Amino acid sequence: MPPAELDAWSLLLVYSAMAVYTLAFVAYAVDVARRSAATAVPEEARELVSAGAPGAPARPAASAPAPAARPGRGARIGFALIVIAWALHLGGAVMRGLAAGRVPWANMYEFALTGVAVIVGVFVLSRLWRDLNFLGVFISGLATVFLGLATVNFYVTPTPLPPALQSYWLVIHVFVATLATGFFALGSGLSVLQLIKERRSSGFLRALPSTVQLEDLAYRVGVIGFIFWTFTLIAGAIWAEHAWGRYWGWDTKEVWTFVIWVVYAGYIHARATRGWRGSRSAWLQLVGFAAIIFNYSVVNLFFKGLHAYSGL
Repeated sequence: MPPAELDAWSLLLVYSAMAVYTLAFVAYAVDVARRSAATAVPEEARELVSAGAPGAPARPAASAPAPAARPGRGARIGFALIVIAWALHLGGAVMRGLAAGRVPWANMYEFALTGVAVIVGVFVLSRLWRDLNFLGVFISGLATVFLGLATVNFYVTPTPLPPALQSYWLVIHVFVATLATGFFALGSGLSVLQLIKERRSSGFLRALPSTVQLEDLAYRVGVIGFIFWTFTLIAGAIWAEHAWGRYWGWDTKEVWTFVIWVVYAGYIHARATRGWRGSRSAWLQLVGFAAIIFNYSVVNLFFKGLHAYSGL
């Protein structure tokens, strides 16, 4: 099959994945709305219970209906749809690689294509460790928006790799970096929910894990992401020595990779040794993920250097 036809099939699969991601987002949003209604308790009833009014049920005021704590049909449909969308997404990435005759990691469109696939993959496979279905709205929405922006703004036809990228280090370095980004994205979603729940505890939010549990989960996946990002930094330095004869050259992309490492190192250190808990911990995690988005978008588009691989 000619490369142009393979690339056309890749785009078709990517657009199909975006459509199914959108359906998954709708299913998850419907589930959130249903669970919010199921867990809503009128303020007057809570006051009667807490005051011990005659005829009020003898149960704690903070209790919530048990069924609301379990994923409903909407969440189950959403997860099935997000798995289907992920399969289509992976097919699109593979087709793009076949069309280019290489791994699809040479420009911003391809970085987004594979990076979002890894983020969704981390979410899907996290089910083997813990059910994080309550992040479905965040992940499906993020996948739809990021893929849409990348396809509309960053798409380019497949081109050969620049000489500096023609190395096995491309597979190692970029794959580990995208894997780290997947875990950081999961941690940022957990931190967003933590911050929201700290300010509101009604409706669907009362069916979520506690803010302490959300913070602990965000910290665990953040540590995993940090380990992968540390390897990314080291592997990048080794690759730079092979490609350009130096380990470090203060290139913009190198600097921002190190900045991200410092932010997450500070986050882990502050939480583990300085007692940074609650909203301060969550905000620091989000600052780190914002730095990743800045590194991918602004640095690639507006800064020149040896790592300028936007493809635009």
